[in-house]
Amino acid sequence: MARVCDICGKKTQTGGTIARRGLPKKAGGVGLRITGRTLRRFRPNLQNVRALVDGKVQRMRVCTKCIKGNRIVKPSGVKAEAAS
Repeated sequence: MARVCDICGKKTQTGGTIARRGLPKKAGGVGLRITGRTLRRFRPNLQNVRALVDGKVQRMRVCTKCIKGNRIVKPSGVKAEAAS
């Protein structure tokens, strides 16, 4: 199962980290030296949520940006319907 948001399609991206040593020139050193490069993955923050889709409740994997941006409609709970 891929790490993909069901709403916006955000997925894992690749990148790298650069390891450096030394003191920067503007801080009084002789400059930074690159000592290594490492590949890494940037994974989206996916959450399993229940959402209303076409009037039915479905489980979806949605990124937190879509959840905060109100791109999904959460179903109202049974307790909330009984109270009103």
